[in-house]
Amino acid sequence: MDSSPSRVTPRFVRTHDAAAFLGLSGRTLEKHRCTGTGPVFRKLGGRVVYAIDDLEAWAAERARNSTSDPGRATASSGTVPSRSAPVRPR
Repeated sequence: MDSSPSRVTPRFVRTHDAAAFLGLSGRTLEKHRCTGTGPVFRKLGGRVVYAIDDLEAWAAERARNSTSDPGRATASSGTVPSRSAPVRPR
């Protein structure tokens, strides 16, 4: 039996660490959480945590080839659909 201590990689990180992982501020990640446009999160014992896999998937969904690339809008991506032009009364 191996008695050497094994290094455990965290599966979940708190908001501050998740934001640093994504290159965002903690406040920006909190806003995404409130509007439903951010990565999937969990509440464990009253604490908000993010799975590393969910952060990577959320970031990958936002990959673009150019600044004019609209990406693909899906229900799970958290993107807000574009508004059509307002209809003017006649």
